[in-house]
Amino acid sequence: MYKVFVNDVPIILSTKKDIGEKYTSFPIKKVKLKRIIKQINKGELLYVNLYHEKEDKLLKHLFKKLPVVTAGGGMVFNDKNEILFIYRNKRWDLPKGKTEKGEDIAASAVRETEEETGIKDLKITGFLAKTYHIFKRKGKFRLKVTHWYEMHSNYTGELIPEEKEGIEKAKWKNFEKARKALKKSYANIRELFPKKYLPGDSKNRVA
Repeated sequence: MYKVFVNDVPIILSTKKDIGEKYTSFPIKKVKLKRIIKQINKGELLYVNLYHEKEDKLLKHLFKKLPVVTAGGGMVFNDKNEILFIYRNKRWDLPKGKTEKGEDIAASAVRETEEETGIKDLKITGFLAKTYHIFKRKGKFRLKVTHWYEMHSNYTGELIPEEKEGIEKAKWKNFEKARKALKKSYANIRELFPKKYLPGDSKNRVA
């Protein structure tokens, strides 16, 4: 099963036609995806399931329907076990950005994290997950696939938010502050965190 977010509404990709009464199901091979996205944006659809009996076909069909943008991002911890957040568009987020042509995805995750926050001495300590979300640019819907890495840094210097990217703040947050920040974050970002960080059940969260 996969979740593909349109704003904070997840489209579920599954091998089952029926995943619950509240879900409207469509075969992913034949679905008019752009029409579904517009309905979600209008608030006409909130629970969508796109299905195919073969799990390995789900993403293949999705990738045929929308141009794919590959990105890398980081969940950065310091020696105090604090997490590095950025603040942009009135939401708390984690640093991430587009992978350049020919660039290694992990290297792009480190580069983008450094550029967006001013942090140094980053080391990747593991792979976290991939997230999928749909956005619109120049009048066209696109699918962003972000590869997230867990990182560590012992950097104690000043954090410098990348203002030209609209980032207003770059802040270290302890457990309690991280939980508070996640209330004003994105659903796909909350997916990266263990449940202990989540203040109650997130809207449309699927176990």
